[in-house]
Amino acid sequence: MAKKKVTEQPARRTDNPNVMGLRGVVLDQPITETLDSNYMPYAMSVIVSRAIPEIDGFKPSHRKLLYTMYKMGLLTGGRTKSANIVGQTMRLNPHGDQAIYETMVRLAKGNESLLHPFVDSKGNFGKVYSRDMAYAASRYTEAKLAPLCAELFRDLDCDAVDFVDNYDNTMKEPALLPTTFPNVLVSSNQGIAVGMASSICGFNLGEVCDTTIAYLKNPEHDLTTTLLAPDFPTGGELICDMDELRRIYDTGRGSVKVRAKWRYDKKENLIEIYEIPYSTSIEAILDKVAELVKAGKVKEINDMRDETDLSGLKLAVDLKRGADPDKLMQKLFKMTPLQDAVSCNFNILIAGMPRVMGVGEILEEWTAWRTESVRRRVYYILNKKKEKLHLLLGLKRILLDIDKAIAIIRNTEEEAEVIPNLMIGFGIDQVQAEYVAEIKLRNINKEYILKRVAETEQLQDEIADLEDTLRQSRRIRKIIIDELTAVRKKYAQPRKTDIIYDHEVEEYDEEEAVEESPVHIFLSKEGYFKKITPQSLRMSGEQKFKEGDSLRVTVETTTAAELMFFTDKCQVYKTRVGEFGDSKASLLGDYLPAKLGMDSGENVIAMVLPGDYSGHVLFFFENGKAARVELKAYATTSNRRKLTGAYSDKSPLVAIHVVRQEEELVLYSTEPRALIFNTALLAPKATRATQGVAVMTMKPKFHLERVAALVETGIVNQSRYRVRSVPAAGALLRSEDSDEKQLEIL
Repeated sequence: MAKKKVTEQPARRTDNPNVMGLRGVVLDQPITETLDSNYMPYAMSVIVSRAIPEIDGFKPSHRKLLYTMYKMGLLTGGRTKSANIVGQTMRLNPHGDQAIYETMVRLAKGNESLLHPFVDSKGNFGKVYSRDMAYAASRYTEAKLAPLCAELFRDLDCDAVDFVDNYDNTMKEPALLPTTFPNVLVSSNQGIAVGMASSICGFNLGEVCDTTIAYLKNPEHDLTTTLLAPDFPTGGELICDMDELRRIYDTGRGSVKVRAKWRYDKKENLIEIYEIPYSTSIEAILDKVAELVKAGKVKEINDMRDETDLSGLKLAVDLKRGADPDKLMQKLFKMTPLQDAVSCNFNILIAGMPRVMGVGEILEEWTAWRTESVRRRVYYILNKKKEKLHLLLGLKRILLDIDKAIAIIRNTEEEAEVIPNLMIGFGIDQVQAEYVAEIKLRNINKEYILKRVAETEQLQDEIADLEDTLRQSRRIRKIIIDELTAVRKKYAQPRKTDIIYDHEVEEYDEEEAVEESPVHIFLSKEGYFKKITPQSLRMSGEQKFKEGDSLRVTVETTTAAELMFFTDKCQVYKTRVGEFGDSKASLLGDYLPAKLGMDSGENVIAMVLPGDYSGHVLFFFENGKAARVELKAYATTSNRRKLTGAYSDKSPLVAIHVVRQEEELVLYSTEPRALIFNTALLAPKATRATQGVAVMTMKPKFHLERVAALVETGIVNQSRYRVRSVPAAGALLRSEDSDEKQLEIL
């Protein structure tokens, strides 16, 4: 336990109980105590009472709003001003009116955030697919509960769920809503807590009901046969990967790809996009397309505009003459949010504890919770019927001799003695006597008596049936199945998101899209890159560089060639020549750290054209070691642009050399010594970050300085420096072998 340190400070007022109120003396509180007493309660409050949904599919803010609307009579009545609802909800929700209204907006039909909205709205509630289409203030809009909410509150008055005090203990509210269907899987929900988050995608109501019914009948049911895939209110097309889908169903984590729906108007030569992924917005798509057009990466578009109106979403893309709409959409799916990944993280509160569960586990928890709710409802109804039967049995005894009852009442002098006299006269308890005494005189007739006797027999049968239901879990399951069937029949809708399978999707091939043409590329020592066409190069003058900069390497290649840039942070960045704009000799070119988004202070040290990834890369370090790594170790199947751990960081890198076929290299040390060896002496290593093997041994105060191909050096006495095995020290460099200018190898 950390000791509290006493320090002299100016006297200050404090309400913190951990700080002593002595003038001029402050007791410092250890950080562990602060975290435990202040931060942890806040974190748990956010997790349990704000951000994570529970098994009924609602966060507390949703539940408080809907329950308030239910108590206001908005399930069957007409609409009322949203401001009125917000004000009433503040009795349960301690947050501000704006937060409550934003909750209502998301639940509203007009916002289109949910497959099955719970609020029947009137007025402008914005749109989930637009960040700029703002909703109107609460004083301008009206709302009531949607018919589906009847399934949320049906059992609320039957003791199906627990009630708890509100924040100021002035009224009660339900801890959960007794939903008759697994709303937790139907209504999409996102929340960010402290140290954890939840992202639940919605599923089609009909599919969820079918799946739950099948699960209740057979817990080993294959979910993928009935729960086809997530369904989103904004529509689109879901690219179904069955392996990924099963992973989500099993673990509750993963992502699904959703792409926009579009059609081509041949007459107007334009593309109309009318459904977009749920996770993006119109503005995000327009911004990204404009960025690509400005960068010259999408040249087929003349104009793109938002034509969304009251009839629904619509993005119009005007094409240039001769543009292929299918190829263009493939490119846009690849490069813009028109195809996006929707993440899934099924984190749900179960008994106050957050748990990430697969769909099967969620159904298991929901059916267990719903079974208990139905059992509580049946038990409540049973007790009510028993109470009524008890009253009718007392009435039955009275009605057998009604004249005696009348005589007892007539002969009783004081009103307070009527009940005790009836209890004594007929052998009934006080509750039964109270009930009998309240019977109207007009009901003392034969018809009334016969009806009450018949009702007694019916109640006895109903009670026996309810008791049998409580004893048999099979009958409870049947009640749940019947309710699910009724919900499906009444509220189910066709899927909004179509399903296409990944093998049916034609991906945009960047290599095919690039028109291959010859170019010259130049890389300076400061990291400036130029791509110059042969025609422009012939007309150009001297290459321009920044002051103090110079040419590092130049290569003749094509626009389709792939490039790898190795940096001094042991990373490699991959790109293509075609992604750079044409430049001129008179310009500095593109600054690679900015162009490729490198880390702060990261610099390019070498450029490699991998081609077909045949051959090896040789890394030479100051400690005299060299590592030989296969080029294919840097090949990636995905479109990754950055690879970490490109080479070892145990010793500073001196040079990188690409070997297509074996050759002789010269190593120079600072002593100065030189060593000639054949690259065949180096065996390839399996990992990129290998430290390599010793090639040139040196005294402690010296290190490897540079590496060059033998054919590019001016060494005359080659046999003096050539070795047959490594490691070796090499030989002291003679003056006649060092006069020639040595060229750096990249």
